[in-house]
Amino acid sequence: MRTSRADTLERLRAGPIDLLVIGGGITGARIALEGARVGLRVALVDGGDFAGGTSSASSKLVHGGFRYLPMGDIGLVRESQHERRVLMESVAPNLVRPIPIVLPVYEGSPRGPGAVAAGLLLYRALAGRGGRTAILNQGAARGVVPSLRTNGMRMCGMFEEAETIDSRLVLATVKGAARYGALVLNHAQVIGLELRNNRGGVVTLDAGDDGLIELRTKHVISAAGPWVDHVRRLDDASAIPLVRLSKGVHILLPLECGWRAGVAMPLEGGRVTLAIPWQGMLMLGTTDTLFTGNPSDVHVTPADVREILDEASGFLPGEMLRPDRIRFSIAGLRALPIMDGDTAAARREHLIEVSHSGLVSVAGGKLTTHRLIALDALRRLPEPGIDGLSPDSRRLPGTGLGLPLETATRLDLDIADHLERMYGDESGRLLALAAATPDGLERMHPSGPDIWAQADYAFESEWAATVDDVARRRTTLAVRGLMTEEIAYRIRSRMSNQPRRSLMEVVPIGG
Repeated sequence: MRTSRADTLERLRAGPIDLLVIGGGITGARIALEGARVGLRVALVDGGDFAGGTSSASSKLVHGGFRYLPMGDIGLVRESQHERRVLMESVAPNLVRPIPIVLPVYEGSPRGPGAVAAGLLLYRALAGRGGRTAILNQGAARGVVPSLRTNGMRMCGMFEEAETIDSRLVLATVKGAARYGALVLNHAQVIGLELRNNRGGVVTLDAGDDGLIELRTKHVISAAGPWVDHVRRLDDASAIPLVRLSKGVHILLPLECGWRAGVAMPLEGGRVTLAIPWQGMLMLGTTDTLFTGNPSDVHVTPADVREILDEASGFLPGEMLRPDRIRFSIAGLRALPIMDGDTAAARREHLIEVSHSGLVSVAGGKLTTHRLIALDALRRLPEPGIDGLSPDSRRLPGTGLGLPLETATRLDLDIADHLERMYGDESGRLLALAAATPDGLERMHPSGPDIWAQADYAFESEWAATVDDVARRRTTLAVRGLMTEEIAYRIRSRMSNQPRRSLMEVVPIGG
C-alpha cells in the first residue's frame, strides 16, 4: 500500500494513537520503529526534516568509544562495540562499513606510547570478534594514510571502527518505522502539549501550509535533541533544564589519493581530533564548546574553522589545510548532562526523565548505541510487552544487496558505487524511475556522483519537501560543495512538478 502526507495528516487528525514520538533524528526514528514493532499505534513528527539536526552533523562514525576508556566508561565501550558490529553486519551493512583508524603518538602528546598500547589491548579485549588492533611502524602508517606526518612520531596504533552516512541511516530507520505501521510526518512542529499522566492528552502540531493538527495520543516521548528542554517547557513552563549543549563543527576538504584509514589524535582535556575519509572527501573535526543560544541559530564561525585546521596541523601537512580548500562545513549540537567542567569531559551516556504529566524526555547518548537508548525510553511507558524487548536486528529498508551486475556495468563506476552505497536494495526502484525520466541518469553536477533521479525519488518516496532536504540529506550535493543556483532552481522545478504529497511505498517487514 502507499501512504502520503495528505493521508498521514488525515489519519493523525482522526486519531487517536498510542504513542507520539517528537524528533526525527536517529533516536526518535528508532523509538518509532520499536514502538510500532510491538503493536503500538505510533506517530513520528519532526519540526524540520528527518535527520535535520544533530543526526546529520555527526562525525560519521559508528564507533566503539576508544576515547571513553580514560573516562572509565567501560560499560559504554562494551555496549558500543557490540552495537557497532550488529549495525555493520545485520541492520545496515551498506550504510555502516568498517574503517581502520590510526592513532599517532607524537612528542608532547597527552598520552604516551605505553598508555596508548594498553588502551589498544583493552579495546580489543572489550570488542571480542571484530576488534582488531595493531602497532604500525612509520612506513606502514604512511601506507594507509600517505599524508600522515611522521617527524616526531613516537609510535602509531591502529584499531577498527565503522563509518556511516548518518542522514541516510536515519532515513532508513524512518522507513523501517513506516513499514511497521508508524505514521511519519516531517516539517510539523509541536507547539502545544496537554498531557494527563498517561491518561491521554492532546498535542498541537503546526504543519505549515497544511494547518494546525490537534492530535490525540496516549503517550508522548520527546527525542528532540537540542530542543529537548524546549519541549519540556511546553509540558511544564517551570521545568528546570535537563541538558547543556555542546557545539561540534566539522569541515570537509578534497581527499588526497591513497587514504585507506582515518586518523584520531588525542588532545589535552580528553578531546580527540579526527580526519575521516568519507564520501570521497576528507572530514576534519570536531570542536566541543559550550553553546547557550537558540539551537536553530547554531552555525560555523571563523574561530571554529581555525581551531579545526590548527589541530589537524599536528598530524597533516599545512598545504592540505588551506582555508580555500574547504568545500563544506557542518555545525551540530550535542545534548550533555548538566555538570561542572568542560563539555569535552562530560559523560556521553543518555538521560531520561519522566515528568509529572507523563512526558518521557530522552537526550544525549551516541549514534552508535541509538537502538539501546530507544528501548530504554520505551520501557518508561506503562505498556505491556516492552520490558523484556530486545532491539530489532533485522535489516532496514534500502540496506541490502544493491545493483545487479548487468545494471552496474551500464553506469559510470563512481555512480554505480554511490547508488549502491546510498540506496542498497532500493537502487532498482530508483533506476526504474531514472529510466522513465529524460534526464534521470544525468549527473546533478559534473563533479559529483548524484543523479537527477535521486531528486525525483526523494520527493516521491523519501518525504523530501524542500531543496535543502534533497541537497543536504537525500543526496551528497551540499556536503561536496557542489550546490549552485542553477541546481537549486532545477530541484525546485522538479518539486513543483510532483504531486503536493510525497509518496512512500510501505512494504511489510519480511515482505
